[in-house]
Amino acid sequence: MKYKRILLKLSGEALMGDKQFGIDNQRLNQYAKEIKEIHDKGIQVALVIGGGNIFRGVQAEQGGMERTQGDYMGMLATMINSMALQAALEQMGVNTRLQSAIKMEQIAEPFIRRRAIRHLEKNRVVIFGAGTGNPFFTTDTAASLRAIEIEADVILKGTRVDGIYTADPEKDPSATKYDRVTFTEVYEKGLNVMDMTAFTLCNENKVPIVVFDMNKSGNLSKVVSGDKVGTLVEF
Repeated sequence: MKYKRILLKLSGEALMGDKQFGIDNQRLNQYAKEIKEIHDKGIQVALVIGGGNIFRGVQAEQGGMERTQGDYMGMLATMINSMALQAALEQMGVNTRLQSAIKMEQIAEPFIRRRAIRHLEKNRVVIFGAGTGNPFFTTDTAASLRAIEIEADVILKGTRVDGIYTADPEKDPSATKYDRVTFTEVYEKGLNVMDMTAFTLCNENKVPIVVFDMNKSGNLSKVVSGDKVGTLVEF
């Protein structure tokens, strides 16, 4: 295996499947199955999932709500997704621990770095919910921060597209895909990988990123094996 400890970042929108809102159980179970597959190979897995299928702080701000309030609501949305993913994984026999950046004693442990690492060493999947616990930071930034804190080998960003392109492939049919790209090239070419705060954190702390299509069955397993799937952002 190319990586021993990974942080997998999933978008909340991906959990909708073909729905307009909420959680598609079929998609949820597909993700859980893929995660179980790599976990069974002995890879230590940590997860961060967004909340956009339930609530987005940015939308709330556009509707006149205070940004801080909207962001906290978004953090709670990530907890709902995290709990759903935890339930799906545990139904498949995978031991998981959910840690929250906002205290919710009844449903999750507080985020404690040393405890998170210990869970990983004991072969438990660790899900980090509630973002960073602070408004104005995205779940991408939470993923970068947690990856650095647990000393993950890589961030795997599971999306709907199969990598990083010269332009948005859903809008521009002539867009071409990069197999590998450096952090410097991403800055220079203005490529969209993750938000700039998250991306800079990875760059400064030397955490590579792989952007790949999580919806294609078997892709996650291929990425952790070092196969050429998606786009690798390296130094």
